[in-house]
Amino acid sequence: MLEEGKAYYCYASKDELDVMREAQKARGDKPRYDGRWRPEAGKALPAPPAGITPVIRFKTPLDGEVTFNDMIKGPITVANAELDDLVIVRGDGIPTYNFGVVVDDWDMAISHVIRGDDHVNNTPRQINILKALGAPIPTYAHVPMILGQDGERLSKRHGAVSVLQYREEGYLPEALLNYLARLGWSHGDDEKFDARQFVEWFDLGHVSHSAARFDASKLGWLNQQYLKEADNARLAELVQPFLQAQGIDTAGRPELPGLIGLVKERVNTVEELADGLHIYFRQALAAVEELRAKLPKSALPAFEKLQAELAGVAWDAPALGQLLKDTAQAFGLKMGQIGMPLRLILFGTAQTPSIDQVLTLLGREETLRRFAAAWPHVLAVVE
Repeated sequence: MLEEGKAYYCYASKDELDVMREAQKARGDKPRYDGRWRPEAGKALPAPPAGITPVIRFKTPLDGEVTFNDMIKGPITVANAELDDLVIVRGDGIPTYNFGVVVDDWDMAISHVIRGDDHVNNTPRQINILKALGAPIPTYAHVPMILGQDGERLSKRHGAVSVLQYREEGYLPEALLNYLARLGWSHGDDEKFDARQFVEWFDLGHVSHSAARFDASKLGWLNQQYLKEADNARLAELVQPFLQAQGIDTAGRPELPGLIGLVKERVNTVEELADGLHIYFRQALAAVEELRAKLPKSALPAFEKLQAELAGVAWDAPALGQLLKDTAQAFGLKMGQIGMPLRLILFGTAQTPSIDQVLTLLGREETLRRFAAAWPHVLAVVE
């Protein structure tokens, strides 16, 4: 390029360039290189100054324009007069981005360049360099940027920005892929689809022309849909690291896949799934106020009888459910007056899935152990 007059050495120092730009700003001009070392017919250049290592600048055409048909944005035209002579090799011999990427695309025989629309302004410069090299021009497509909920460009302050971080927060890979694919692209009204469908459906014609906003709540909803459909054995493997990090050992305890089947419809992430499983592996005493509100002293005999009956009942959901109904009926109580306090006694919370299913998975031995461990607390609070 130097030999063919398509590039040239520039000896302007940083201080010179700073003074040049400040003068341009003072005049209200757009800051740009003024071509002081650009060789032209009839132009006399000074001798290279001592002590200055030159950069190499691209000799941008002075007239004409660059037009390319962006596959997303449509035809884009930029006048060469708007482009200055950019540096393509620094003083230390390192190529700049706009030169390096052009040579790389040419060398790799790249046919399509698909990138963020923050690169639109680079494309006319790169096309001029490609033409100077006699290289083929790729087809360009500039995808709109992803913004945060505040409308600003997505950054660390908006939350997770690493794929690994999303895994650490408990998002399933298929959910994240689905969400990112749908962000700025659409296939009708389809919100949920797998990778196979995405590959089959995708085309640049349906990429949005405007920036998309990253909505964490929408990602959470989509992840929940995938959690509901996920195999419980797979989720058991995924949730183990979260439980271990919280000091919970699941060995020899209630069956994890079965518990997951009860809990997963209530959570958005694997991390929340781990939180929802706490009560089945670690007993907590109910809050005093809630226990007093849900368990009147008059109901204590019903729970004393229930505790005794649990030792001999057949341990399956139908039998346990019937035992709870029979106990409520025998003491003139409603099912909620049995089920809610029982949850508080065994789990420390009134929020659990179906109590007969939970008891089935918790097991007779652990149920009776928890009942006995919590009963002194119950008596102290209620009486």
